[in-house]
Amino acid sequence: MDQVLPFLQNKNTIHEKVDVCVIGAGHAGCEAALACARLGLSTVIFTVSVESIALMPCNPNVGGSSKGHLVRELDALGGEMGKVIDRTFIQSKMLNVSKGPAVHSLRAQADKAEYSRAMRKVLENTDNLLIQQAEVCQVVTEEKNGKKFIKGVKTFTGAFFECKAIVLASGTYLKARCLCGEAITYTGPNGLSAANYLSENLKELGIKLRRFKTGTPARMDKRSLDFSKMEEQKGDERVTPFSFSTDPESVQIKQESCYLTYTNEETHKIIRANLDRSPIYAGIIEGTGPRYCPSIEDKVVKFADKERHQVFIEPEGLYTNEMYVGGMSSSLPEDVQLAMYRTVPGLENCKMVRHAYAIEYDCLCPKQLKPSLELKEIDGFFCAGQFNGSSGYEEAAVQGFVAGVNAAMEILGREPLVMDRSESYIGVLIDDLVTKDNPEPYRMMTSRAEYRLLLRQDNADLRLADFGHKIGLVDDKTFSYIKRKQAVINSETSRMFNTTVGANQFVQEFLREKESAPIKKSTYLAELICRPELSYEILGGEIDKEYKEYEKLYLAFLSGDFYEYVSSRFEYAIKAFEKLSDEQKCKCIDDILNVNSNNDESVVGTTYVFNESEFDLSLITPIDLTAVKLLCVDEKYDKSDVTGSVLPENITEQININVKYDGYIRRQQQQVNVFKKMESRKIPEDLNYDDVPSLRLEARAKLKSFRPVSVGQASRISGVSPADISVLLVYLDSKKKV
Repeated sequence: MDQVLPFLQNKNTIHEKVDVCVIGAGHAGCEAALACARLGLSTVIFTVSVESIALMPCNPNVGGSSKGHLVRELDALGGEMGKVIDRTFIQSKMLNVSKGPAVHSLRAQADKAEYSRAMRKVLENTDNLLIQQAEVCQVVTEEKNGKKFIKGVKTFTGAFFECKAIVLASGTYLKARCLCGEAITYTGPNGLSAANYLSENLKELGIKLRRFKTGTPARMDKRSLDFSKMEEQKGDERVTPFSFSTDPESVQIKQESCYLTYTNEETHKIIRANLDRSPIYAGIIEGTGPRYCPSIEDKVVKFADKERHQVFIEPEGLYTNEMYVGGMSSSLPEDVQLAMYRTVPGLENCKMVRHAYAIEYDCLCPKQLKPSLELKEIDGFFCAGQFNGSSGYEEAAVQGFVAGVNAAMEILGREPLVMDRSESYIGVLIDDLVTKDNPEPYRMMTSRAEYRLLLRQDNADLRLADFGHKIGLVDDKTFSYIKRKQAVINSETSRMFNTTVGANQFVQEFLREKESAPIKKSTYLAELICRPELSYEILGGEIDKEYKEYEKLYLAFLSGDFYEYVSSRFEYAIKAFEKLSDEQKCKCIDDILNVNSNNDESVVGTTYVFNESEFDLSLITPIDLTAVKLLCVDEKYDKSDVTGSVLPENITEQININVKYDGYIRRQQQQVNVFKKMESRKIPEDLNYDDVPSLRLEARAKLKSFRPVSVGQASRISGVSPADISVLLVYLDSKKKV
């Protein structure tokens, strides 16, 4: 008792030491905390309520146009959102399938409660991670040599958590207030407590904040709706998982339906008659709302020529009757809301479970951030999610991941994770936030990505596995499989461009059956695949005579059953093999067939085969055509003992796209090469733009404000012209010569 009393008498003595503090447990906070903890850093994540972890306060879905790209990229890097939605979705649909593969986007309807519970379970069972229900009201910094750095955070109850880095992912909670007509409540989303103290502390630290606004529609009691007056929207017959690690068969479940209905002129009349009661048009709301997700009153006013607007009725989960009324977010008074909703077909007798509302909150001016999402003026202070001025769960999650990884990288003394616009949608999102003036909540769209044909959702694992593995969040086994997958795709794509079929009777009959034009001469398989009515799979089972043989070998290679010798040594031995005499070839084959499972290096001593310097390895893949032919003679390998009987769909899809869009892909890659040159021209952090002669005043002011890290980034700043970039390049070159 004597030992306890001093502690009780000396208030505010709780002092914890951790590596990283994550403020906020929404989608950004969860990804940030998991990244840090999985990289071995002691991490604490703060939330106003443990019941709100990974909360979906607005729409009950993950993915959608361009957002699906973000989730798949996050998964490829080692994030969690894709895995959790694969376990908790109730409907899944691939959007834009009538268009090209660049804009195909996966969207899954979530069971909101189950998603939150599943993510919370992941957090609670992750080593090095502690969940704390507390409101952080102060970020503590110290100054050394004129530079501020993070010391820790204080909670409202007085506890101090000393740390080396923080990730601020406060979402829409900072000084939040919810508005429904004349009624204003000073709370966060879903009636949760707002964070009312941290904003002032951030301003004291010199951080510039602004006010943004977003909103959410009403939720209806399912029993009060008449679905017979709506159009049923079913999910895909064959579901595609978000996560590359999810077994596709595990997501083939019974799905819930969504429904489509429309507003009408009567709806619009009610809205127009009550605009004076809308906080948006009455001047009560100070914050700027999202352009691409407007309230229903904004739609009626700004698109007055439209006779109707889409309304999607979506289930919020399997164990609730709440239905989300997508497309009709509003801040109108509750009585007006009910009146307008009841003019919509199928909602004539609707009963509201929760009314719609707008929410206003403090957020960051993101030009204060580096591309790593660290504040330029405070070392160790990283920001993510809606606090950075973005909108959407997916945008938040990927920022949280990047901020968390880079907080860890800084502590571990490693290079930050920074992806450019040619490498990922995540790179586009972050570059837009930190480089451009965004006067409203930022929403990701496929049109924002200049190189979207290369940045497809279907190849996210191939594009980003190197990043994830280098970070340490993609394990060796997964990384090895992705490399083998890429090798198979490259090899088979190459074979399509180098294998011909003759204009014989069998081929002509096959083409007639497929309603495809006959060929007049020997034709490459790639040329046939480019026809819209044909594909790699169709040709493979019919006129590609070597297809089955290669398929077996590829499957074995993918499963890792082939000797490691193939991938580790054959890369540069393949072409040499063809130059050997028959006697040498027999000796070489003999050596290969005798390689044991431990990949005995002693057999590598055959000097007539292995001459690495003789070949350009970039031209050869581990399963090059010659290697396949050579391995066909391996009688010790049982080619029938292979898991699966056909190449996975995610591989055949890549082969089809690579062949059909080959010219476009090559052209876009050339554009990327030009872009990379500009990105590689780095600008010194301490460059004084006042010393750069001939810069226009506007450009000088913008460059001083944004402080870009590269010439490429500088060229994307509004107000900086091509002429200014030329002047900057000349100046940088002159400094090099000095």
